Amino acid sequence: MIPTKKIVSEESVDVLIIGAGPSGSVSASYLYDKKCRIKVIEKSRFPRFVIGESLLPRCMDHFEEVGLLDRLKKCDFEVKKGARFIRGEEVCNFDFSKKHTEGWDWTWQAPRADFDNVLANELIKRGVDIAFEHEVVDVVFNEDGTSITTIKDKEGQSSTVKAKYIIDSSGYGRVLPRLLNLEKPSELLNQSSIFTHVKDIKRPEGWEGTRITFDVIDRRVWLWVIPFSDDTTSIGYVGPTEFIESFEGTQTEKLAKMLKLSDYYGDRFEGVDFLFNPVEIKNYSKSVTQLYGKGYVLTGNSAEFLDPVFSSGVTFATESALLAAKLIVKELQNEEVNWEVEYSDYIKKGVNVFATYVKEWYTGNLQEIFFHKPENPEIKKQICAVLAGYVWDETNPFVKNHHRLVKTVARIIEMEKEEANS
Repeated sequence: MIPTKKIVSEESVDVLIIGAGPSGSVSASYLYDKKCRIKVIEKSRFPRFVIGESLLPRCMDHFEEVGLLDRLKKCDFEVKKGARFIRGEEVCNFDFSKKHTEGWDWTWQAPRADFDNVLANELIKRGVDIAFEHEVVDVVFNEDGTSITTIKDKEGQSSTVKAKYIIDSSGYGRVLPRLLNLEKPSELLNQSSIFTHVKDIKRPEGWEGTRITFDVIDRRVWLWVIPFSDDTTSIGYVGPTEFIESFEGTQTEKLAKMLKLSDYYGDRFEGVDFLFNPVEIKNYSKSVTQLYGKGYVLTGNSAEFLDPVFSSGVTFATESALLAAKLIVKELQNEEVNWEVEYSDYIKKGVNVFATYVKEWYTGNLQEIFFHKPENPEIKKQICAVLAGYVWDETNPFVKNHHRLVKTVARIIEMEKEEANS
């Protein structure tokens, strides 16, 4: 029999939040302002490295609503006003100020270690209880939805937290999906990624040096380049798992070989030092059987981990986190909440839009629309709104009819090409 450390403390809260990243921070800020008793459990010690360094304008609405935006604005993160996609000699630029949906026309490119640490420290300063280096090891739910969560600290000491609700904002850790057996395979392709940060010593002056770019090497293979304001840059390859595995050597040697595939960036990053050993994530897309249950709700990447090609991670995380917190407050005030309609259906709408764009990117349909010349200004504005994260705006045809419109427009382009060549 394995000896266990005895439980050294017990406490009771309204809401237990698992994870102190952007999703957990947005939930915590909203709930704390509503005078809820909350506790945040975070497995890591901050600052800590995490991927997802390119944000979308939509998430600025969330940080502003919960009172975190002003603190973030003081940090001098690199401003992101759009995105560039390159395919050989072809270039497609998106400007967030030219989009269908009204809303923010800029956001940030930020090292998540710094970004998340700023959010967490601001919450601590306000009085939010965040327990770092604490890991959730077990959760037991009662019939009424209340729960007892067992937590282990870095010394191995155990404690319990009784909560009326749990918000799982654990991101890629996916705590409740694992403990409650909620995981299911994603419908997206098996893609993998390898990435690092570099000291960008050959960075050009001006916008060319700071714009975020996706360099399309092949239909399913692309390189991201995300410059930060401190002259470092995040670089990473995404491709089929077998493609990533086809490169031999150390992680550093593998990524160095891949960088030579980029005609546009090969020279800029040749011979630069990697600031840490490249990290590899295999088959990263994940899904779940349900987004909520009695006494708990999954937010952000805990619920669905999508392909990073459109940088949807943080926006999805903060959108779901804010909505979950609002609905929990309603229930605490004895108001009726239809979680299926008000949360699950709503979040799935946005996820499904993002997922369609991911799928159609890899079929090649979306790439054909992006790089088609001459551009259609109205279509570009509508797609730009999607890329800015406004995927719940059904006045946008490319949101409302996402399942068929991308295919339809790509087919029209294909027919035009066939007619021109006949």
